[in-house]
Amino acid sequence: MENQNFAEAGMLIRKPVSEVFEAFVNPEVTTNFWFTKSSGKLEEGEEITWTWEMYGLDVPVRVSDVVNNEKIEIEWGNYDDMTRVVFTLKKISENETFVNVVNDLFKGNTDDMKKQIRDSTGGFNLVMAGCKAWLEHGINLNLIKDRFPMGK
Repeated sequence: MENQNFAEAGMLIRKPVSEVFEAFVNPEVTTNFWFTKSSGKLEEGEEITWTWEMYGLDVPVRVSDVVNNEKIEIEWGNYDDMTRVVFTLKKISENETFVNVVNDLFKGNTDDMKKQIRDSTGGFNLVMAGCKAWLEHGINLNLIKDRFPMGK
């Protein structure tokens, strides 16, 4: 039986693949639509920390694999419960990129995993929509900040 324990989100972003790739590896761009601070860029073999100041949340991120303009693979979460996230970028045309993100390797009992998958699916859909709004229109929709306006 195929593993169905993963979250997935995808979005067409009407920008060149190099610009979309940079939006995910460079925190100077990513902080406009996802986390509020980062200890560094996503570079293969590095461990960094992403911060969501509005939630008082710091998350360790291990960068497993980076293929320029094609793929970013990380592990993130609590050290005992890290999950894998793989961003795949596909150039559709000179000014169109499809981004697919898969989050897997969830741990816990069935109910715990269902909650994690549900939360991750919703969260990554917001990240994709926020990235699209920022890159295509220069608008920060505050999607992540407004997901839990009273804190998590």
